[in-house]
Formats: sequence, structure tokens, C-alpha cells
Amino acid sequence: MWNAISPNAAAAARRLAALLCLAAMTLSAAVFGQSRETPLPTLQVQSRETLGEGDSIRITVFQNPDLTTETRISERGTITFPLVGEIALAGLAPVDAEARIADKLIKGKFVLKPQVSLNVIRVRSRQVSVLGQVARPGRYPLDDTSSNLTDILALAGGVNPTGDDNVTVMVTRNGKTAKQEINVPSMYRTGDLSRNLQLENGDTIFVQRAPVFYIYGEVQRAGSYRLEQAMTVMQALSLGGGVTPRGTDRGLKIRRKGPDGTFQAVDARLTDPVHPDDVIYVRESLF
Repeated sequence: MWNAISPNAAAAARRLAALLCLAAMTLSAAVFGQSRETPLPTLQVQSRETLGEGDSIRITVFQNPDLTTETRISERGTITFPLVGEIALAGLAPVDAEARIADKLIKGKFVLKPQVSLNVIRVRSRQVSVLGQVARPGRYPLDDTSSNLTDILALAGGVNPTGDDNVTVMVTRNGKTAKQEINVPSMYRTGDLSRNLQLENGDTIFVQRAPVFYIYGEVQRAGSYRLEQAMTVMQALSLGGGVTPRGTDRGLKIRRKGPDGTFQAVDARLTDPVHPDDVIYVRESLF
């Protein structure tokens, strides 16, 4: 048998149901209104660098496609933006540039609550110079993903066969310029990439010509050759094609530059190391 429900309990239940229904309708309206008026926040990774002359940028304003602009920052550090006109952006971080553009739109009463997004398309204001024995010497831009030494050397086409393993990098930090010598192949042979410098605007990379030595006399191919690390006289002769039938590897002479810049003649054995600018002479056999 069912128990009867009192009139007071039934009335209380009806009031509770009405309140729950009203709360649900209010919450739904709030969420719906938010979805129509307030866009969800988007995650944007900002560049850690500032904008500069020559940088190409793309600017968008939420729900205002007519204001989408792709432009280049002029030599005066400014751009021309629709409705607003000229705006100075050089020296600002992208997030600060977004705020400046939004402020101009608000003050001009063009957009009530503008949400501005600025993306850097191409960097031209932050560059390094690459000189010497590389495939394509010149100036190359830095960005957030390609700013270390080997990245820039790759952009320049790599070191020429005539280039030295030791790369000279001139860096300026805190107003002081320093010179660093970095052996690039050694980094990869040892697996130690701590010397793979992060470059900054104005740095210079110089790849000098690799050291050479010379062979003449009774060898198959006299001439100059690149000096490899720890090269011996025997290895040097092999690069020259070896000794001719009329030559001998006994009594070898090397003309070597001394500390004072003068050349001295020294006796050489096949196992002796070769120094930069050595001139190896292979004499004719007397028998």
C-alpha cells in the first residue's frame, strides 16, 4: 500500500523543481551568450625577440577579416595599418605590438574590443654575417628555431673543401666583442655540442682557408695540398701520387717557416709530422 504524500511536502517538491529549472535556464543562457560574444582564448607562442626593420609580419583582428594585413616594417620602423594609418612597431616584442595596434583601434573607435594577433613571417632585422670559405657567403636571418652556429653554416651551404675545420666566430655580448675558435667536425666526433653557439644579431662567422703544404721535385703530382690533422710525410707523399721512378724517399728535405717568418731546411723522415706551409722536396735518386 502506498503512503499518502502530505500537501506541504508536495508543494515543497514543486518549488524545488521550479528553482532547479530556473538555474539550468540561466546557466545555459550564460554559456550560450559567452560562446556568441567571447571567443575562447587561444594559445600563441610569442617570439622572444623584438621586431625590427625589414621584418615581414601578418596581423589579424578577430571577427574583422577586412583588417587582415601582411606587411613589412619600413626603414623608419613603422607599418601602415587599415583605418589607423602609420604605427611604429620596431623595438617592440610581438605581444607589445599587438597591444599597441589594439589601443589605436580602440582610441579611433574603429573596433570596440579588438583582439589582435601578430605573427612574424620572415625575419630580416636580426642577421649574422658568414664570410670566407663557404658555398654562399652573405648575411643570414636568425629566428627562434635556427640560430646556432651549425644552422647558419648550413644556410650558407656548408664549409668549402678548401675551408678550415676551425671556424672563427666574432660575438658581441653586453657591449663587449670576443673571438672564439670552434672546431666544428670535432663537436660531432666527440658528441659534445656545447660549443654550438647560439648566435645573436650582428655576430660574424669567418671560415678561413685550411692550412696547406707543398710538394715538388720527383713526385707524380707536384703542387699544394690541404693539410689534414696529424698528417705525416708519408701520407703527404701519397697525396702527390708517390715518388717517381727517378726519385727516392731517402734524403727528404722540408723547408719550414720558423717563428721569425724565415724558412729553414730540415731533414725529414717518412714518419715525421707535416706542418702548415711546409715545402717537401723529393730529390732524384743517384743510383
